[in-house]
Amino acid sequence: MLIIEDLKVINDVIKNLADFVQNDDSVKNDFSEYLKSIGNTNLQSAYFTYIFERNLDGKSIPVLYLEKNKKISSEEKKVVKALLKTLSSIYEIKKVLQNGFELNNIINEKNYSVISLVKMTAFRGIGTGQYVVARIFEFEGKHYLLEISGVLPSSKRDDALRYSVAKIIQNPELVYLDNPEKQKEIEKNIKDIYKKFIDYFSTDEIITTNRYADDLIGAFNDYAEGGEKTEFKDKIKAPEKYRYFNVSEFNNSYDNFIENSLGGFSSHKNEYDVAIIFDKELGLYAVPFFATFNKAAENPESVENAKECVEFFLKNDKFSANIIKRAAERNENFMQNVNKLMGTSYTLDELLQTYKSRYLGNKIFSSTTVLYKSKAFSKTLGIIEEEIERPNLEGVDLSKIGRNDPCPCGSGKKFKKCCGRNL
Repeated sequence: MLIIEDLKVINDVIKNLADFVQNDDSVKNDFSEYLKSIGNTNLQSAYFTYIFERNLDGKSIPVLYLEKNKKISSEEKKVVKALLKTLSSIYEIKKVLQNGFELNNIINEKNYSVISLVKMTAFRGIGTGQYVVARIFEFEGKHYLLEISGVLPSSKRDDALRYSVAKIIQNPELVYLDNPEKQKEIEKNIKDIYKKFIDYFSTDEIITTNRYADDLIGAFNDYAEGGEKTEFKDKIKAPEKYRYFNVSEFNNSYDNFIENSLGGFSSHKNEYDVAIIFDKELGLYAVPFFATFNKAAENPESVENAKECVEFFLKNDKFSANIIKRAAERNENFMQNVNKLMGTSYTLDELLQTYKSRYLGNKIFSSTTVLYKSKAFSKTLGIIEEEIERPNLEGVDLSKIGRNDPCPCGSGKKFKKCCGRNL
């Protein structure tokens, strides 16, 4: 790459970080395994992803670099600390500048004017209206472009939106990272909806099965949006047996993850428990196998695949530290049994630091809560609805369809939420 000399200190730090992951005894082996696991042929992109997204023993690579290089200059330290707050997202190019770009971050809904660390000739062919997967960071009041790892033409807007939602599901904090106004909006929404959840269910946690979870969530949504309170107690059902097993639908691929998720829990063939939890701090969660997890930690012998269930909760990054704490608080033998199953000797704090460190140092709202305050998600739902082939309703007497009946167009929504919305 053609390095801009005026930005040499930043480029030098990036080069030093790359050398660090290649040569440091505690990092290089993990980096080699990482390269094997991703099979990435773009080495530069792999370096950036590893440096800015990988954690070892709960510490990021830049933090480890600072700990092991205490004699670097104060200017270098400033750059490394700034790099800790990189923003990886998908951006729409609003304007090509002489030394960079004007970008709109589709995920956090903010505009950025970024300076390129390399000469703009490296980005020939990239222009206004296109979408780029890029990583930027702020240093001393200016934003800099670290990399562009992917480019989509302007005609691929739908793909850009889908990719944005995939990023949000993986990292909900991207929606409000560097956007305090959006964070306040989400916090206010959580506070308002929490009160409605308690008013509706008289508790912050409901346990049912996957057969009824979607109906319960839908009934609560109706109440939250319009104040319509329907009876729900007949939908609170315990599973016949508490056991853990793999549900393939939870491993959504990029190509159809939204469509799969819209199918809901009821589309899964085998029965299992689902907890609908409203965390007062982080928002609404729908947690599969939560009751099974509690029973596995209370009496492992009573649950089929108890160890696999515990591992599922500890290693699945979508379950917050608060979810683990919730289970631990109701079971005095929680750590004793978890340690026995896992072959460890952790305290609860050590367990959370090992598996949930991302949640301990950051406020990460539930993806469900964040998605519904995301413009990218709203637009993506519109895309999916446009793609669904609907039957012709000409000649259908809509006046005879109940407001809570399934819409005859085949959308899967209630009539009042779809074709009957304006009637």
